[in-house]
Amino acid sequence: MSTWANAKKAVPNAKELESLFDRLWPICRSLTGEGFRRSLQILSETMPLEKVEVPTGTPVLDWTVPREWNISEAYLEDESGRRWVDFAENNLHVLNYSVPTDQWLNRSELDSHLYSLPEMPDAIPYVTSYYAERWGFCLSEKQRLSLPKTGKFHAVIRSELKSGSLTYGHLLLPATVPTDQEILISTYLCHPSMANNELSGPMVAQAIYQGLKSVQDRRYNYRFVVIPETIGAITYLAKYGEHLKKNCRAGLVVTCVGDGRATHYKRSRRGNALIDQVAEFVLSRDPSIREQLRVMPFFPTGSDERQYCSPGFDLPVGSITRSMYGKYPEYHTSLDNKDFVDFFEMKHSAELYLDVLEGFELNQKYLNLAPHGEPMLSKRNLYNTLGANRVSPQLQQMIAYLLAYSDGDHSVLDIAKMANMDLAEFREPIRLLTQAALLKEI
Repeated sequence: MSTWANAKKAVPNAKELESLFDRLWPICRSLTGEGFRRSLQILSETMPLEKVEVPTGTPVLDWTVPREWNISEAYLEDESGRRWVDFAENNLHVLNYSVPTDQWLNRSELDSHLYSLPEMPDAIPYVTSYYAERWGFCLSEKQRLSLPKTGKFHAVIRSELKSGSLTYGHLLLPATVPTDQEILISTYLCHPSMANNELSGPMVAQAIYQGLKSVQDRRYNYRFVVIPETIGAITYLAKYGEHLKKNCRAGLVVTCVGDGRATHYKRSRRGNALIDQVAEFVLSRDPSIREQLRVMPFFPTGSDERQYCSPGFDLPVGSITRSMYGKYPEYHTSLDNKDFVDFFEMKHSAELYLDVLEGFELNQKYLNLAPHGEPMLSKRNLYNTLGANRVSPQLQQMIAYLLAYSDGDHSVLDIAKMANMDLAEFREPIRLLTQAALLKEI
């Protein structure tokens, strides 16, 4: 039996995923800084990432690596000392990348530094200011309305913006037989405490790694990349973009994979890349998600697929998500929390990725080595005779389709579509026909 059958068994279970989540959740992460490094180190315990530091000021394509940001404390208190907003209670309470401040303000002066969502009165919004210096507090609309209208407020943010570095992690899981061809698995680790939009991506990526590591017949190298979103992908492409243009055969961005409300596949910019074809076919045949699967054309917003698919690189990179960024109300708010995600569904997301990757690996082209008429299968124990039940009717049908269409032009995906069967089901008949010297990969 193919070792791909063991891949899902190697995926961490829901309890293990929850334990990892609980360690990562309290950490305040951003584009740069100690929170990112600490989170990356935790991931590296089960996924041996090489940590790379890129200094502040480094030119990366059309961008420049920003200053490093760290924060230790932030709060908003009134003249009596009552704290109305406290970073220690929720790290979304501070405008991410806030410059330091320590000043007293009246309410009207304070208001321009407050961020809330009137349409979602219980939610703290996630707001950033990476590339413009400002400071601020994020709070629920209910909190904002409850603030006194008079008196002074003490705004304290103990943060630091300094020359430092941007951190990312990556690793290459090699193919069984040496090859230059790669599959890219990319995720990001730069948001503070949000569950589906942030932590589900790197957690599922490490689960995918665990599954792939157990497979002993990998056809491709797998490049895992854990970066800060946008600037991290741009930084990575500045160094590895030309290498990926030459060697990347497929890629997937792992994000928003923590709940079970829906499943989306976003196509690459090419629209019909092989990874798009395989992913759509494999996912559409999965009975657990088939009814709520939505296939999206590429659009130039979203996550890091927009960097990998930019015209100068045009890599074949798509993305499988569950509730997609921007399409669920809790997105970029404090309501995207542990209660929103489901660790069984997170495990399921990793399994969906593994199904697609197995399909991609299996989808090769073969040549029938006995193409003149039907080869005699019974003398090779590949056809049922009276009293012999080695070959099931389904296996016999797949063998027939493979022999009929393995002409060097049709891929296994083409044949699976014609036979109306799952891609992975063709692994065994391919093995049997190859063993019987009736089929050869080209």
